[in-house]
Amino acid sequence: MNLQETLSLNVKQAIKTVFKAELESVEFQATRKEFAGDITVVVFPMLRVVKGNPVQIGENIGQYLVEHVDEVKAFNVVKGFLNIEINDAYYINFFNNIKDNSQYGFAAPNSKGKAVMVEYSSPNTNKPLHLGHIRNVILGYSVAEILKASGKKVYKTQIINDRGIHICKSMLAWKRFGNEETPQSSGLKGDKLVGNYYVKFDKEYKAEIQQLVSEGQTEEDAKKNAPILLEAQDMLLKWEAGDKDTVSLWQTMNSWVYEGFDATYKSIGVDFDKLYYESQTYLLGKEFVAEGLKSGVFFKKDDGSVWCDLTEDGLDEKIVLRSDGTAVYMTQDIGTAIQRVKDFPDVGGMVYTVGNEQEYHFQVLFLIIKKLGFDWADNLYHLSYGMVDLPSGKMKSREGTVVDADDLVDEMAQTAGEISEELGKLEGYSSEEKQDLYKTIGLGALKYFILKVDPRKRILFDPKESIDFQGNTGPFIQYTYARIQSILRKSNVDTSISISANKLTLHIKERELLKQLELFTEVIANAADNYSPALIANYTYDLVKEFNSFYQNVSILGADTENEKIFRVQLAQSVSNVIKNAFGLLGINVPERM
Repeated sequence: MNLQETLSLNVKQAIKTVFKAELESVEFQATRKEFAGDITVVVFPMLRVVKGNPVQIGENIGQYLVEHVDEVKAFNVVKGFLNIEINDAYYINFFNNIKDNSQYGFAAPNSKGKAVMVEYSSPNTNKPLHLGHIRNVILGYSVAEILKASGKKVYKTQIINDRGIHICKSMLAWKRFGNEETPQSSGLKGDKLVGNYYVKFDKEYKAEIQQLVSEGQTEEDAKKNAPILLEAQDMLLKWEAGDKDTVSLWQTMNSWVYEGFDATYKSIGVDFDKLYYESQTYLLGKEFVAEGLKSGVFFKKDDGSVWCDLTEDGLDEKIVLRSDGTAVYMTQDIGTAIQRVKDFPDVGGMVYTVGNEQEYHFQVLFLIIKKLGFDWADNLYHLSYGMVDLPSGKMKSREGTVVDADDLVDEMAQTAGEISEELGKLEGYSSEEKQDLYKTIGLGALKYFILKVDPRKRILFDPKESIDFQGNTGPFIQYTYARIQSILRKSNVDTSISISANKLTLHIKERELLKQLELFTEVIANAADNYSPALIANYTYDLVKEFNSFYQNVSILGADTENEKIFRVQLAQSVSNVIKNAFGLLGINVPERM
């Protein structure tokens, strides 16, 4: 039982004993800096069951706690707020219980609970990953790691969009203009090479439209009649019919892209447990549509198309099969979700990391799956996130104005190097060590800048602003971690020793740091419940601020007594462990030296 649970139990007992009333819940908040205390009980909500003056009610509860709860040292009441002071022994005993636990804050895996599948990335195979994918990937990966840390079993997955007209556009452009170019012959990553031909298609398509317009066609007709588009549509029909040459080219070019994706994922530091491919799943939902027709979940229109009527649920009618019997995205997503539960029977819920422009799609998807009778539909969640903008403006893939993910990672490392060199922080490093460190700092800056913001908010990403060794940034936190490692290397302290509570009097900065450490378990649980890495990121920043205040006000290695020195070194070590673990949940590495 943690401190808040202990206090809650005893506050309820105080209300029962003193006022002969039953209190359902107790509201806590952090004690304001200008008042003495470690935790505050809000009295005002109690007035629903206890009549009287809030100050007097607080006084009565405080007196009861001092008399009955060993951890409570003193109290004071300010208006309707009961500020409780906790004795040093509580914090020292708490610390001795966690200091040797390298996994402090992480819940034990729940082998009996249902697993969660987290989907992220899910790119198209006609272009490389870009800045928008980066937010998706690092957000989904981080949420998966946080869910694991909260005790859940997690499977990480993506569905690769490897079919459709956009894929054929790249294929056709390569066939027309590629001269048998390959990643090996060009020296380009496969995803970049294929992406270049997607851009090439768009340029040729626009030129043909202009030509047709100059010949007298309307722009609308020209867009439909451009020969290169008609040929791409014909190529898609051939692919769906299984034409040998078309399928062979599709397999070859997709294999180039997959190799490129794998290299980018490795560079960013994310992974997956299972991959799904749209080319294998786009027809899976059809059998469930057939079942839904029989049960009345779906209905057929006169043209033979199949729909789901969601008007009674406040939505509209949604098509699930075209009149020619072909599947739409919704059909594919229905089938893929059901297939995932077939593949992993212990999955009881799924998290879809997809941009906020798809919110309606997922409302419909989850509702249809529920209507089909799957109880796990109640545990489907759309992890909706806002777009990422750059100071230079919006990105467009087909025009080649996207910010390539690989280029961005390289730019971040380069910027980190330039700033680090200016600050003179890298004396004694070899060239290889510097490059590794630059990438660690650059990636840390990128991930932290994105993850510290609530996922639903749109972000204006400024690479230079993110790589700052001061303020709420990844490099600032990484630098603090490295500083602690330097202290530990110099300390010569046996960190296995536990200092008993009666041998220490805590400095106020030590208390504040311990209070922040104690929150870590709760923060992980809240971040998992809310699918929000921002809670982890900002907790870590608060912890680092507390440590730096402690470091500036309290001598660690020059402590007055050996017991104080041992305790402070151990405290610094525990802070660094939590920083490392918290950043690990964000997919960020921490350097031992900076």
